[in-house]
This record gives sequence, structure tokens and C-alpha cells, in this order.
Amino acid sequence: MTVLHEASWDQARLAAAQSRSTLPSETLPLAQCLDRTLAHDVEALVDLPTYETSAMDGYAVAGVGPWKIVGDVKAGAPMHDLLQDATAVRIATGAVIPSGTFGVMRWEIAEVADGILSGEVVAGGDMRPAGAECRKGEVIAKAGITLSPSWIGLLASAGLDALVVTRKPRVEIILLGDEIQLEGIPSDGLVRDALGPQLPGWLSRMGVEVVATNYVGDELALVVKAIEEASAHADVIVTTGGTADGPRDHLHAALTQLGGTLIVDRIKVRPGHPMLLAQVQGVSLLGLPGNPQSAIVGLMTLGAPLINALLGGPVKELDQVLTRKEIKAREDFTRLVLGNISEGYFDTGEHLGSAMLRGLAHSTGFAVAPSGVSDAGSRVAWLPLP
Repeated sequence: MTVLHEASWDQARLAAAQSRSTLPSETLPLAQCLDRTLAHDVEALVDLPTYETSAMDGYAVAGVGPWKIVGDVKAGAPMHDLLQDATAVRIATGAVIPSGTFGVMRWEIAEVADGILSGEVVAGGDMRPAGAECRKGEVIAKAGITLSPSWIGLLASAGLDALVVTRKPRVEIILLGDEIQLEGIPSDGLVRDALGPQLPGWLSRMGVEVVATNYVGDELALVVKAIEEASAHADVIVTTGGTADGPRDHLHAALTQLGGTLIVDRIKVRPGHPMLLAQVQGVSLLGLPGNPQSAIVGLMTLGAPLINALLGGPVKELDQVLTRKEIKAREDFTRLVLGNISEGYFDTGEHLGSAMLRGLAHSTGFAVAPSGVSDAGSRVAWLPLP
């Protein structure tokens, strides 16, 4: 495999998407499938609606009126006899239409006196035909979709009790650095950990299972040991820090010592330039920069397409948005700019330094600006946060 050194942003994302295949699947009860990725196409087990039913509370009538009211039909308790001419039955919304019905007269327009019904009714009016939504055997959900509550409801109505979904990728997070302080007010040159508390949340929203979060000091032997141990039970290892060439940056050396293979090594993007993607001992390793905003750029740049590939999701094309203001990017570099969409335009956020998180907290995604100047009103790609 050819290593992409100083790759373009688009090249790197494609390489990440192509670096892994879909994980194995598992069968789960429908109620446990929320936000999971469907592994196979799903066919309806019944027609929807399964029966011809009433769309309204009212009266099912047969023949020409006036009609004698001869009974009631409740939802879940169908009438098995033929409805005779000049007769009607009270019927509830969702109840099965009796055989012989001409149409349903809505309750609010019906005139009833001494058990006799009068009023206007249209042939087939307010009757829901069986199979109007789908037919038994029709594919109603495609592999790769994320199962929202509405998908769960649809598949339940179509007769499914369990679904085959892709197993969640198991992710271990390794935070590298001697300067990390885990709680309280930082002192003596230490910095409060901002990635350990937030990365599991972003990753969970992407559909993974975070199995462990570990803190490792800036010693090569410690980094090697942590990666080796994580590779025994994770599908993906996410590290923070140590991706550059400083005296305490040991990630490249650790990968070499473990026989790892680089896939992407640095991307022409700001922020987040010194990120990497590798394969080591059978698992993927995503190396994020140590600066907090740069780390999230790395997660969205390489992590999102990698995880999507493991889940078997379709390749996602980014939407285009118009910039309200000019955006400048370094020549030959892509720039990811935090901000929000308002009235169809991208509005640039504030506090955009690579070590800052305030802008991230106030934003819903990144504008992906190409190198050079994107004038106000230019189209740029929109990369939403999970």
C-alpha cells in the first residue's frame, strides 16, 4: 500500500473510507436497534395496511341509502359477515372494512334518526386499501441506513421482530502526554484534559462502542505497550498527541516498532495538519493531533469515513453551502472553518484557534474551504458534526 504523505483532504478521506471493510453483523430485537446500521435489505412481511381499513370514525355503508344501522365494528375486531344492501355499521378508525362496503361516511357529517343513517358518501371514500403503503415482499429498508425511531416504527408495522445490524466498532482511546491534568484547576504548566471527556461522546454519536479510555505518558515504551494491549480487543485505536516530530512525539516510532503500516501521514488541512491513519496488528489506528480543535478536525476528516466503512454505510457526499463572508485558506491547503448554517448561508464562528474549543461548542459543523480565497457567496462543502 502506498503511503499518502501530505495528502489532500479529499484524498485522505477516500483512503480512510477504503481502508477497512464492513464488520460482521448480529441479530438484535427490534427495540435494541435504535441508531444501529442495517446490515441487509429488509422486506415487508405483510401488506401495509395489512387489511382494508377505515381512515375515519364513521359509518361503513352498503348500497344506496338511507341505511339501517345494524351494529358496530371496532379496531381489532373485524365483522365476518357480508354487509347487506341498505345497511350500515358504526366503524372506528383503523377497523377492518366489512365485505360489501360501498364507502365510509364520516361521523361528523352523518345524520341519524331512529336508527336510520342519512347523508352523502363517496364510493371507496375514507377507505385505506390493503397494501397502499407497501406489499408483502417489497424491500422497504436498504442496507446501510441508520435506524431512526421512524425506521423502527415502520419495520415493526411491517411485521419485523428482529433485525440484522452491523456490529458496533470497538474503539479504545489513548491520550498521550505528560502535561494532562484530569480534574481541578490546572497548575505548574499542566493543562486540563479536554479531549478525554468529549471524544467518547463524538465517537458514540458516530455509532461506535468506546471500550476504554487510557492516559499514557510521553515515553516510547509506554506508547508501544498501550497500542499493543489495545489492539488485542479494539477494532480502532484513537490516539491524541504525539503525531508530529517533536522530542516527545513517539507515535511514528511506536508504529515502526510494532510493524505498523501508515496509510495517511499528514494532510494538507488547517487546522489538523499532523494527523495520521495506520494499520497496526490487525486494527486501524487513528492518530489525532493534540490541540483540541485540531483533534476534532482529524476525527471528522479520517475517523468519520473510517467508521462509516466499518458500519457498511454508503459513501456520503457532502452538501454545498454558500458563504456569507469571505474565507481565506493557505495556498495548497484545505481549511476547515467552524460555524453554523443560517438562512441557507454559512456563518463563520469565533474563537477558531486550533487549541480553542469555544468555537466548537457554538458550532454545528465545518465549512470545507479550498485553498486560496473563497469570496462571499461562494459554494463550499458543509461537514456537519455528528
